[in-house]
Amino acid sequence: MRFILVLLTVLGVCCPLSVAQAGSVVERVKARNVVRCGSVERPGLARAADHGRWIGLNVDICRAIAAAVLKSPERIEYHEYQTPKDFDAVRNQQDDVYFLTGSEINEQKLAGKVLPGPTVFVESHAVMVPSTSSAHHVSDLAKDSICFMIASPVERSLKAYFSTLHRDWFPRAFSEDGEMIDTYNVQNCHAIAGEITTLATIRLDLGVNRFSSRILPEPLTNFPVMVATGTNDAQWSAIVAWTVHTLISGERTETRWYAGGAGAMPITAPELGLDKEWQRRVLSTVGNYGDIFERDLGKRSPLRLDRGFNANQSQGGLLLSPFLD
Repeated sequence: MRFILVLLTVLGVCCPLSVAQAGSVVERVKARNVVRCGSVERPGLARAADHGRWIGLNVDICRAIAAAVLKSPERIEYHEYQTPKDFDAVRNQQDDVYFLTGSEINEQKLAGKVLPGPTVFVESHAVMVPSTSSAHHVSDLAKDSICFMIASPVERSLKAYFSTLHRDWFPRAFSEDGEMIDTYNVQNCHAIAGEITTLATIRLDLGVNRFSSRILPEPLTNFPVMVATGTNDAQWSAIVAWTVHTLISGERTETRWYAGGAGAMPITAPELGLDKEWQRRVLSTVGNYGDIFERDLGKRSPLRLDRGFNANQSQGGLLLSPFLD
């Protein structure tokens, strides 16, 4: 009888722990006291800095989730997905939050593993030219040479763009990005194409000829970087989604017609396990989406990108989250 009582006590302690670990991401995160996030490396979105520290818009959103759940934005770990095997962290739910594009989900066959959430950044394929170039639009580069990475989505975008215009262009394909950048910097091609965040980074290096560059205004194509979670925990997915929506709607200023800041879309939901002050804590420690963008990608960052499509819908952009209308 004594053995049975001990066994029941052990089961009573262990079983809730195993169930929590298996079925509740929130409890797993709280027990670990860390939110684990991951993505591919992209300038301005997620980049390894000094001493293993990660910086960027994705990282700050991860910090916002930690502030909501763990009451501290510093309780995060960030992981890079560089090889197909790295994406096992998504397949096996080893990380808690993922920042993914549609192409990454398709190529890594993750559609059945993740629940896509709100868009956190609208990435673009764009073209950059020297500041002295006579080209002011991509269409002005007809019959000019454009450098790009071979077999990349950017190559497909270039071909589609000029095919739509029924214009010829001179492709310069490269298998190594260093060689491509060197070729552009010695002006052996008229322009260079890539993701706009990558081009903004290349623009920082003036090269051997010390010339500046400018990114042409029209994108070849746009695509979303989404926050995603695993498919097995709706509570966690809701927490992550509402945190992103808080950052976006929190940028709205209060007017006679609707509330702003943390009051733009107040989320009081005890079912999520969040305290009443979680939204104000997120916005006070991490800032709203506009604050995050400006320090990671905008005028207060080295990349100095315009908000463009990543402006709030109230300011003419594409980012729109629920608010009290």
